[in-house]
Amino acid sequence: MHIRAIEAKDDAVIRDIIRAGLKEHGLDVPGTAYFDPQLDSLSSFYAEDGRAYVVVCDDGGRVIGGAGYAEVPGSDGRIAELQKLYVSSDGRGSGASYQLIAQVETGARADGYSVLYLETHHRLQAAMHVYERTGFSLIDGPLGDAQHTTMDRFYRKSLVAEA
Repeated sequence: MHIRAIEAKDDAVIRDIIRAGLKEHGLDVPGTAYFDPQLDSLSSFYAEDGRAYVVVCDDGGRVIGGAGYAEVPGSDGRIAELQKLYVSSDGRGSGASYQLIAQVETGARADGYSVLYLETHHRLQAAMHVYERTGFSLIDGPLGDAQHTTMDRFYRKSLVAEA
């Protein structure tokens, strides 16, 4: 497996992976990423400063997942949201999610963020397990202006070393 920045040629593949993952859990409803307007052009959306999206490819070069980050609105550039972390059904169990999270953390830290935040849903048990294993802590509610109002689990992780 290898990780690289998203390219325009990856947009449709990642969109389909995201939608399939949400549909599999009955989350192909408003208030989730399923209907995000930027889903058809993630490479353009994440090309702006303070944002990034990476894809993970299998040994044959096929995209099997991706993850990104962008600033949480109103956080004064300190909090990034881990966004759109999805892995295709045949890529699950490969450790891809852990590699994607590590890459997002590195990029967000390099962009000056001190906290990584995420929104998920209680039906996504495997995702919540991964988040907890990678050091995210469950918090009471959303930070900033929540775009995905169907999401009901919220996590945060410090990106700076504790003194």
